Amino acid sequence: MQFSKSTDYALHALVYLARSEHNRSTGIKELSASLGVSESYLSKIMSKLRQDGIVRAVPGVKGGYELAHPAGQITFLKVIQVIEGRQHLFECSNVNSQQHRLLAEEPADHTDKQQEDKKQRDRQQKEMQQKEMQQKDRQAEPEIKPGASECLVKQIMDGAERQLFQYLEEHTIQSVLDAAPPACGVHKM
Repeated sequence: MQFSKSTDYALHALVYLARSEHNRSTGIKELSASLGVSESYLSKIMSKLRQDGIVRAVPGVKGGYELAHPAGQITFLKVIQVIEGRQHLFECSNVNSQQHRLLAEEPADHTDKQQEDKKQRDRQQKEMQQKEMQQKDRQAEPEIKPGASECLVKQIMDGAERQLFQYLEEHTIQSVLDAAPPACGVHKM
């Protein structure tokens, strides 16, 4: 798994804004020069961050961008989801394979009724997973149950995703500022 360069630039831009003296607004020209990226490319990234309320645009001659919230409230997960989207990192592509049926302990010869019941269970399970993600309940370890209708590989990958999301939710732009050595010019807020 690899995040895009846009995510990298977004996170670095936010750190740069957070360390700006007295939270002054920073122009796109200054930001792009600091990050070594074109103004037009960075403008698109900053526009996404603005639309999601992470930064705000400051109009005027000395305008630019500033953080819309304290650096301690801007999580890595939020930024990544704004830039990358909010899709799952893993999707089981072998749901119709014999291996999947063995791992899920499903017989290969479902009747139409059994297949429809399974589709209904899968829909309900997916809805529950989405609600779980929205409630940020990512601390529970995945419980692997023999006989579950979901692929065991997917259960493990979903558990790994929850752990990653929890870690990214725990780290903020402020945590980068706090960890930076004094020589790099980062000011603790």
